[in-house]
Amino acid sequence: MSSRALKILALAYGQYFNILVLFSKRKVAKQAFVLFSTPRKGRLLPHQSDYLNKFEKKIASVANTVLLCHGWESNAFRWKNLIEKLQEKGFTIISFDAPAHGASSGAHLHVPVYEACTTALIKKYKPAYVIGHSIGGLALLYSQHKEPQPFVKKVVSLGAPSELSEIMANYQEIVGFNNRVLKALDGYFKERFSFGIEDFSMSELAKNIDKEGLLIHDRGDTIAPYSAALSIQKNWKNSKLLTTEGLGHSLHQDHVNDHIISFLDA
Repeated sequence: MSSRALKILALAYGQYFNILVLFSKRKVAKQAFVLFSTPRKGRLLPHQSDYLNKFEKKIASVANTVLLCHGWESNAFRWKNLIEKLQEKGFTIISFDAPAHGASSGAHLHVPVYEACTTALIKKYKPAYVIGHSIGGLALLYSQHKEPQPFVKKVVSLGAPSELSEIMANYQEIVGFNNRVLKALDGYFKERFSFGIEDFSMSELAKNIDKEGLLIHDRGDTIAPYSAALSIQKNWKNSKLLTTEGLGHSLHQDHVNDHIISFLDA
C-alpha cells in the first residue's frame, strides 16, 4: 500500500473514532488502542529466515550473554550486523521476535507486553548485557525499572522514546482523532495498565535504574525525538549518551555497532 493510501486510511480511522466516541467512550478507546498496537509489517522475509535459521534455537546461560530486542515493525534480523561483531568477540547472543513480529505469534504489541517478554527472558537466560532499539529499548528500560535483575551489568538503548504523551500526540496527529478520543484512551490506559498517558515517563522512571547504561540517539531522529535521550540520560545517573548526526532512527551502522562493542568490553 502506498504512503498516500496509508495516510488516507489513517485519517479515515480518525473520522470513525471521532464519530464513535459520541456513542461509546469505552468502545472507541479499545478500538483506538488496538489500532495503535497493531504493526503493519515486521514479519520475516525469506532471506531473513534463511539467515536466522542458521542459529541454535536454545542456548545456555553464560557470563557474556547479550539479549537483543528489536524495534517496532522489525524482527531479529535487524541485528544482523551487530550479531556478527558480537560473535567475533565471543559473546553468546539471545535474539527473539516480539509478539506480532517476525516468526512470533500474536497480532498486537505495546510496551507493557514487550516488557513482560523481556523480563521473562532476562530471568530465564540471565544475560549480562541487554540491548534494545526503539520500543525494544523502551521495554528494556521499563523492565530495569520494574524488575531489575542483579546479573544484568550493562544496558544499551538506541533511539528509544520517553514520554507516552509524545507518542500518543504523534498517533493523534497521524490518525486525526479529536481530544474526546484521546481522553477516552487515557481512561483506557488507567483502567488496563494503572497509569495514564501523562503518567508514563521513562525519563522519570530512569531515576530508579542503577545499571551502567549507554544511550545512542540521532539528533535528527524523526520517530523518537532526540529530547527523549537527553531527558532519560539526565535522570539515569549511571549512563552516558552517544549523539549521532545524519543516521536517522535505525542506528545500525558499523561505527554505532563498534561503539556498542567497546561499551560492553570496557
